[in-house]
Amino acid sequence: MTDTGRLTSAGWPELHDAQRAVLLEVLIHGSRSRADLARRTNLSRATLMRLTRGLVELGLVTEGQTQVPAGRGRPSEMLHLRAEAAYFVGVKLTGDALYAVVTDLHAKILATEERILPSRDVATVVGLIAEVVDGFSADFPLTAAGVCLAGDVTYSHGDSTVLGSHFLGWENVPLGELVHSATGLATAISNDVQALTVAHHWFGVGVGCTTMALIGLGAGIGSGIVVNDEIVRGSRGHPGKVGHLFVTDTGPVCDRGHTGCVSSFVTIPAIVANSGASGFWEALAAAAAGDAVADLALRNAGHALGVVVASLADLIDPEKVIITGEALAVARYASDELDASIRRHLDPAAEPVDVELVDFAFADYAWAAAIAAIRHVV
Repeated sequence: MTDTGRLTSAGWPELHDAQRAVLLEVLIHGSRSRADLARRTNLSRATLMRLTRGLVELGLVTEGQTQVPAGRGRPSEMLHLRAEAAYFVGVKLTGDALYAVVTDLHAKILATEERILPSRDVATVVGLIAEVVDGFSADFPLTAAGVCLAGDVTYSHGDSTVLGSHFLGWENVPLGELVHSATGLATAISNDVQALTVAHHWFGVGVGCTTMALIGLGAGIGSGIVVNDEIVRGSRGHPGKVGHLFVTDTGPVCDRGHTGCVSSFVTIPAIVANSGASGFWEALAAAAAGDAVADLALRNAGHALGVVVASLADLIDPEKVIITGEALAVARYASDELDASIRRHLDPAAEPVDVELVDFAFADYAWAAAIAAIRHVV
């Protein structure tokens, strides 16, 4: 930030809480009239006028008279987010690849890139992240970076550490500090499902929900939880561990030696093993063609997924449960088993669960990481 307080191409202004509250309303819920913002933030019209004037001067919002009321009355002065005010890079790491995107302040994807990891060595991966960020910087004045991965992440004194990532083979890696040092950008590190949960809460199908959950299906299964508009991080970076919930004591064995847990049914490796197919999509094709073993594997997976949905619903009473990820096709194929399992395991006094299946592409995780970066600075 310059000494005038204006937003610079590579930074973010210091906003006080009231300014931030106003900006978040416009960021998450779209253009708003000053009258509406005053009601939603409990600020006086005079205070709101002063705050919005500052946000306009910083270049974060613009104003205009675009809402004309029916009948009599003056047009309402509207505030609009300036999406081009800042740009953010998001990176998703897998065990062998890097997916990256650039978004504007309204989380619209403007550029993408995909790289193969030359190795899983921490310094090599951080160097590749810096290389991708540098390439994006030629076209976009980046404000902050986000990186997400499958693993446990802890947060302390504004920094983040990857406690463990099975797919990368990492333990106790201070990734936030390393990426910040390599790129010069403020950096947010997140578990990938946690990041995707926040992304849908702010910009996706969870907008407007104060309490919600998201389930990510793929090589593993994890969940993210939002309660009273706050992501649940846990005390040790282990929230949302639903993979080893009990389903049955007579089922297959997961890779951790548990009999009949969720992971032994619903992950991609489990479905491949239980179906006898050569791959996940081959299992789906075989089931659709009438193969009884593959069909049973997928229907059992749907039942196990229902246990997860019902357990989350019983615990947090969400307005919505989102299911997404590379293995989303399981929920669609076994929708009857999923629904029946939810009803069977849901508390009898609970309301029916609003479950939404959301299409997925791997760049969604990178998009989510960029939103984590937006959240980090806002």
